[in-house]
Order: sequence, then C-alpha cells, then structure tokens
Amino acid sequence: MKICFATNNKKKIEEVKAALGATFTIVSLEEIGCLEELPETGDTLDHNAFQKARYVKEHYGVDCFADDTGLEVDFLAGAPGVYSGRFAGEPRSDQRNVDLLLEKMQGTENRSARFRTVIALILEGKEYSFEGIAEGEITEIRTGVGGFGYDPVFKPQGYEKTFAELSMEEKNIISHRGIAVQALSRFLK
Repeated sequence: MKICFATNNKKKIEEVKAALGATFTIVSLEEIGCLEELPETGDTLDHNAFQKARYVKEHYGVDCFADDTGLEVDFLAGAPGVYSGRFAGEPRSDQRNVDLLLEKMQGTENRSARFRTVIALILEGKEYSFEGIAEGEITEIRTGVGGFGYDPVFKPQGYEKTFAELSMEEKNIISHRGIAVQALSRFLK
C-alpha cells in the first residue's frame, strides 16, 4: 500500500517508515510535489492533524495521514502543547524551544510531562484518527544526540534515558508517535 505522510520532517518520516515496516510505501510531501507549508492554525492537535491531511487530499488528491504532536508540561499548565514547534517563536528552532522550556522550569521539582500525538488519516474518502501518549518527565539538562525536538530533555516513564539516548527501535515501541503509528498500522493491515 502506498500512502502519503503529510510532513516535510525527514526524521519523522524515518521514524514512521521504521515503525510501519515494508508493508507500506510511505511517500513524503516532496514526493507528491507538495512544497508549500501546510496550514496549522488550529488550537488542538486533532484540528491541526486533520487540517493538514485535508489540505493534501483536497489539493493533491492522494490518500494520506498527518500528525500533530504536543509536549504537555504539568508545571506549565499543559504548555507548550499545540504550540510546541513554535514555543520560542518563529522561525522554528528545536534549540531555542528547549532552551526556553528549561529556562521556564528552572528550580521546579514538578517535572512531569507527556508527549501526545494525534494522527489523522484520510483513506478512500473516510476520516480516522489515532492517538498515542508517552508519560515522562523533563530532565534538567540535555542528554543524547538522537531524535529531534524535545527528545534530549524528555525521559519516558520507567526509563533512565531520554528519547534522544534511545535507539530508533526502542523509541518507536514506547513513544507517543510510535504508539499512534502502531494503531494506524493495525488499522491499515
């Protein structure tokens, strides 16, 4: 089965391809000729994921799925949430987002957080959604070089390593995106 993953984030595409395996051929936005930035103007993860998937279906006519992910930090009342990618403003910068998060959390003991991913699928004219949640905590310093985004400061529950220290295979089993992609994969199979 060939399906478009509505993202230009190469690391996300790598993770999803690894999680879905050889059963599916994942094509990127670039491969379908979509070079523009997809709209993300919603105030929820669900809204953004469906907004992106609907845009691709409407403008390019291909079945696709899109995701939106947010880091929800308890000490920050659920922020940055839907604004995780642009927490420190535009242009988007993982480095500046993590710097701002660590700055805002300096001195707090309440470091609990969760990553939440929503995947919106449009397949044969029908819409479906899948969710994955990874509970954990924000570390005080960055560790690890893998992954992207907030991975160097997010330690999943039950682990002593951050997402950035785990292999892609380990991360895909327990991560928010991995859980949502597993649900998508079960549905598609």
